[in-house]
Amino acid sequence: MAAAALSQYFGRYLSIVLVESEEIGIVGVGEATIPQIRLFNAGLGLDEREFLRETMGTFKLGIEFVGWRREGMRYFHGFGEVGRAIGLVPFHHYWLRYAREGGPLPLDRFSPNTMAARENRYGVPANARAARLPASAYHFDAARYAAFLRRYAEARGVTRREGKVVNVRLDGESGFIVGLDLADGGRIDGDLFVDCSGFRGLLIEQALAAGYEDWSHWLPCDRALAVPSTGDGKLEPYTRSTARDAGWQWHIPLRHRTGNGHVYSSSFTTDDEAQRVLLANLPGERLADPRPLRFVTGKRREIWKRNCVALGLASGFLEPLESTSIHLIQAGIARLLALFPDRHCDPVLVREFNRQIDWEFTAVRDFLILHYHVTERDGSEFWRYCRAMPIPESLQEKLAMFRSSGRIVRQNMELFDTPSWLQVMWGQGLRPEGHHPMVDAASAADLARYIAMNERETSEQVASLSDHAAYLARLVASDASAPLARPAEVAG
Repeated sequence: MAAAALSQYFGRYLSIVLVESEEIGIVGVGEATIPQIRLFNAGLGLDEREFLRETMGTFKLGIEFVGWRREGMRYFHGFGEVGRAIGLVPFHHYWLRYAREGGPLPLDRFSPNTMAARENRYGVPANARAARLPASAYHFDAARYAAFLRRYAEARGVTRREGKVVNVRLDGESGFIVGLDLADGGRIDGDLFVDCSGFRGLLIEQALAAGYEDWSHWLPCDRALAVPSTGDGKLEPYTRSTARDAGWQWHIPLRHRTGNGHVYSSSFTTDDEAQRVLLANLPGERLADPRPLRFVTGKRREIWKRNCVALGLASGFLEPLESTSIHLIQAGIARLLALFPDRHCDPVLVREFNRQIDWEFTAVRDFLILHYHVTERDGSEFWRYCRAMPIPESLQEKLAMFRSSGRIVRQNMELFDTPSWLQVMWGQGLRPEGHHPMVDAASAADLARYIAMNERETSEQVASLSDHAAYLARLVASDASAPLARPAEVAG
């Protein structure tokens, strides 16, 4: 992703060398994304049909959470808006008054993404020229996406160097990285280094000792097992996350297989039991042995240090509960492009980059903690721990504000906006005591018309959409007969 973006935006002004080893495996579990991936792909000028064909991709409208509030209950976190705001007041404040006065329609009836997901709808019907599409992201095969971007980058002048880094050379005076020594005796010199070496942090940690901020007391899952399987005959346009006794299980439908995984805490279960739970809950026949992954949730204390910028797992790890791993790579690339240095790496730029990316990590962290902490599950030690654990003050304030008045404040353009916080807080069982006072100025008749209009618009939009599987089949067909999907918005 980094090589592709730098080659696109700088052209051949930069000399870009990508050091990669076929002998070193990739994690490759990041198969679900959020709508911001569309901005990244659009910036590269990628053709959506080609992208979907090459990555075996499908569309994603959001995430279904099964059993997270308590066993037997489920809710949907859909991308995009929930109802249409009036002026300064979000729709849900009007809906809160409507519900308190006996209105029967549930909140999710006003989310096009939720309603479309329930009917497996997405895309433009075969007999239509256009449709108003809800916000969407993708599921795709991460290894295929990497190969797709590798070809893209090499076509734009990036030099790929096969090999393993065995030594990082530092300048004795400045502490900057001046070059890399490879196992085959090769040497690569450079001015700026992007560390994508995974959890090892070969440059950012082993060479520059950036330090690590451990958040596992808030997000206690520290291991995962990933396994592909055949599907269940459905091609749902959404990810599914199912709560388990010591963590949760993901289900990601691709065109050629289904991605499955179990994220869990080794303090509350064993590896053998975690594997048993995963394999007992596959939608079809497994296609490989489960691959283990160990991690410590958190981030580097300095994600950019001297002349090295860390991306992906080298920068930190927030578990894939809300599909943010690929987005955090994208966010790091976007900030690197915006604050791109000369060879001296002005410390002012470095500090600003770290300030912005630290905030991004922290805001996502709080959103993830919400899922674990606000729950009624108490059937295992893991969930009892999550319910009782102290949480960051920033999250405490957010929850307190919603409990008292239904308000949700977005700080510093954090990734997840009001609709996302609303759907997860409501889905997890959090209920506000009040709503915005401005809502009470509306007459009962006006409120009824407003609610009815929003429900009608949502229903009409969903009814206009194609069957997801049928649309995908036409979209990736060689005759390209299906019009491209153009979602009206990108929202968290």
